[in-house]
Amino acid sequence: DFFTDPVILKCGHNFCRSCITQSWEKKEINSCPECGEVFPERNLRVNQALTNLTKKARKLKLGPKEKKSKPHCEEHQEDLKLFCETDKKLICLICRDSREHREHRFLPINEAVEIYKDQLKSSLDSLTERKSAALQTELTQKRKISEVREQASSLQTHITSEFTKMHQILTEKEQRLLRDLREEEERVVEPMERNLREIQENLNSIEEELSKLQEQMEQKDERIFLKEEACRKRR
Repeated sequence: DFFTDPVILKCGHNFCRSCITQSWEKKEINSCPECGEVFPERNLRVNQALTNLTKKARKLKLGPKEKKSKPHCEEHQEDLKLFCETDKKLICLICRDSREHREHRFLPINEAVEIYKDQLKSSLDSLTERKSAALQTELTQKRKISEVREQASSLQTHITSEFTKMHQILTEKEQRLLRDLREEEERVVEPMERNLREIQENLNSIEEELSKLQEQMEQKDERIFLKEEACRKRR
């Protein structure tokens, strides 16, 4: 067996850290299990040389016989034959009789395996049912989302189509109203423009007459003035 986290005591003996710690806690005294030397303080120093040696040993290939060796109790180096239901861990027969496991409930390993397998199977069946229900719920939700998206898309297409029609109708109506307005404008403005032309022609005629009268008024030659006046009267 290999050391796990080997430490060395002041007396020179080596132990696994967990083994010596458990031993001291049970005995309530810090003494070496090998020589009995008592230590006032728990001074555990890592044995680096032994740690390195253990690592190298673990890397070596185990023989067929060693490969098939059963798990053993790290504390007592005995085969693990029982399962402590109280502490939920594997123990050996010596552990069962120790003060640590007093009044605990034990089961043979194979029986414990069957019990826990049944429990796991029950949990597995329950989770399988929950998964199936969740998958069905997921499928239903996806279908609902798809339906909503399809309805929204269809409604969007309908709205776009209706507004396109409305735009076309409004555009046509706009063009028609503008055309009617232009026609009405022409109908009203045309006689007004004709009347305006007549007014302007009359105004031109008046201005010409005024100009002539003004020239006549400015005529200094009396004979010419009277002659022009006589001509004007005859018109």
